[in-house]
Amino acid sequence: MLNPRTALIIGLVSISIFPVLVKWAPVSGITSAFYRMFFGFILILPYVFLTKKFRWPDRDQWVPIILCGLIFASDIAVWNLSITLSNVTQATLLANLSPVWVGLGSFLFLPDKPKSAFWLGTLVALAGIVVLIGFEQFTSFQLDAGFWLAMFSGLLYATYILVSKAVLGKVDIVSFMTINMAVSSIYLLLICLVFQQPIRGFDTTVWGVFVVQGLICQLVGWLALNYAVKKMDAKKVSLSLLSQAVVSGFFAWIFIGEQITLQMILGGLIILAGIAVTYRTKKRPEEQNELRM
Repeated sequence: MLNPRTALIIGLVSISIFPVLVKWAPVSGITSAFYRMFFGFILILPYVFLTKKFRWPDRDQWVPIILCGLIFASDIAVWNLSITLSNVTQATLLANLSPVWVGLGSFLFLPDKPKSAFWLGTLVALAGIVVLIGFEQFTSFQLDAGFWLAMFSGLLYATYILVSKAVLGKVDIVSFMTINMAVSSIYLLLICLVFQQPIRGFDTTVWGVFVVQGLICQLVGWLALNYAVKKMDAKKVSLSLLSQAVVSGFFAWIFIGEQITLQMILGGLIILAGIAVTYRTKKRPEEQNELRM
């Protein structure tokens, strides 16, 4: 079976291309989120039917699975709304506080408490994000609606990781993803209709981008990430997701010609150093067995 760390890398690379694809298809962020989930759901169905991998979850698992779908969709919608009310930099940084919330949630509700290395790595990685975006941008934050929505987005992201970690211990990944994406698609479609977001009339290029988002960013990306969440420490996975900013910047440089400055490189290296801190701790025997799978 796939090594969980390899799955984590595949997932990170897959979801990191999303911002570049969004720039290629300049449509509403909520519309883009809907079609990402919808095409991910449509594309997993042939695999589900042909391989008969889908298993109906036990009755007590339906509520948390549906909850995961609603939380994930809400996170996407809230994050996009925070961008419209503030700016991309502020919304992205605050949404990336999810490792802090995952750590606090683990400390308060789970038996596996965060170790000192996790908190040290989190602080270093968050400092790297501040360097990446620039200290002046950081000090210009305003405590407005956009600020609190971005904070809420990070909390939702962390909640999804913690809840899905518990669910994936009892439900197989394909069944979880199928139901999750179905629920998220319906929910995001309702949001599009309520807020009168466009859902049709796009040209061929835009539809093509939607399909790629669904296949790569959602289906491949989150199949891999959910596998990593199932097999690895949720806190390490959440902190590793901070490297998405680094990988997205690299893709933007390659595909759409965005400049990479020395400051961005330095910030990216600090982020990666913070993530590396959490992986230099002594592994428990059961975690060693997981990483060999």
